[in-house]
Amino acid sequence: MTIRTRFAPSPTGHVHIGNMRAAIFNWLYARHTGGEFLLRVEDTDRERSTPEAIKTLLEAMDWLGLNVDEAPLYQSTRMDAHLAAAERLLATGHAYKEDKGGTGQGECIIFKMPGTDIEFTDLVKGTLKKTAADMADFVIVRSNGTPVFHLANVLDDIEQKITHVIRGDDHVENTFRHIALYKALGAPVPEFAHLPMIINAQGKPYSKRDGDAFVGDFQSKGFFGDALFNYLALLGWSPGDEREVMTRQEMIDAFDLVTVRSSPAQMDSRKLLWMNGEYMRAMKPADFSALCRNELFAAGVKPGCSADAVFALMQERTKLPSEIVPATAFFFSDDFEYDQKAVEKKLAKPETFQTLEKIAGILQTLEAFDSETVNKALHDFVEQGGLKFGDVMPPLRIAVSGQQSGPDLAPVLAILGKETVLARIRGTIVRFNV
Repeated sequence: MTIRTRFAPSPTGHVHIGNMRAAIFNWLYARHTGGEFLLRVEDTDRERSTPEAIKTLLEAMDWLGLNVDEAPLYQSTRMDAHLAAAERLLATGHAYKEDKGGTGQGECIIFKMPGTDIEFTDLVKGTLKKTAADMADFVIVRSNGTPVFHLANVLDDIEQKITHVIRGDDHVENTFRHIALYKALGAPVPEFAHLPMIINAQGKPYSKRDGDAFVGDFQSKGFFGDALFNYLALLGWSPGDEREVMTRQEMIDAFDLVTVRSSPAQMDSRKLLWMNGEYMRAMKPADFSALCRNELFAAGVKPGCSADAVFALMQERTKLPSEIVPATAFFFSDDFEYDQKAVEKKLAKPETFQTLEKIAGILQTLEAFDSETVNKALHDFVEQGGLKFGDVMPPLRIAVSGQQSGPDLAPVLAILGKETVLARIRGTIVRFNV
């Protein structure tokens, strides 16, 4: 048997990471088993499922590398098949008509539950059971003649020959109804796997109120598609060892539904940012350099001849493209802004400026101005003067960059060069020692 999984979103213009996590698990399971991954666009809501919304969905899948093995099935093209199946259910006694609520607006078609307990083995949650008394009949065709989700969903899974339905655990209650529908339609019942919910720090469903929640949010902020894929794959699943940053093939090889956790998975934006930084560090230096140049040019900053050395220094520290300009612009222009809070905190004491004067004097005497020589000179100054590094390095960094934090200071000074460093130290003294 060829395993066939599917992603069946209702496009609305935004693709939530919870839905995309389900798509990733379906894709990984299909690839792990040598099966097939399909897409069904449940576009029957014509007001929300616009061409633009569908385009957004397809672009998000492409960005994440979720390739499909067949042309997408659009649910809106299947209404005749859905209604024909409803008529068959009426004919076989598995459904009946009723003026639901006595509104006089027309009859609905109601599916008749079998009146027996229903039990199934969920591949994530284990054995699940519901008694007949707890399962009421339900509408499958509205009084206006449109099929309800339950009927359309089951019929389209049958049409696509889906063997494994992998979806969020908010569908567990639906699954009991769907199993009854499969049996009434004389179709094989697929395997089911219900994925744990993605929650916030308070244990509630993760939403836009908690931070970025849509795939487009992360893409527009410069996250890598591979990094988001990697992170979402680990929300509720692990390879069984300490690995976190994994290649696509490593995830395919390790993935199995039996190792998916049933407990909710907490979204951790800091962990995702860290992971994106890992992917940034893994970039080829030439690619990272090109990214930096694009960001700087877009901000109106022209990289100088030291650009490649700057980018090499920053690659280990960068997590998002938006960090590049604030972290590097001072290398290429003397017209940089000072972090006012850092100035107030680190340049408040008069003796700080005396220290900066002494540092400038020492640096002035250096014949070589490479990272190693500068680093030794600064350490000797601190040790011989009985000073603390916290009283020397932060003011010096602020003087040459306007910033309180950054990469190791000696390489920064070496890249800037002696003349620039001395000019900036003395300019800072003049500006703030009042």
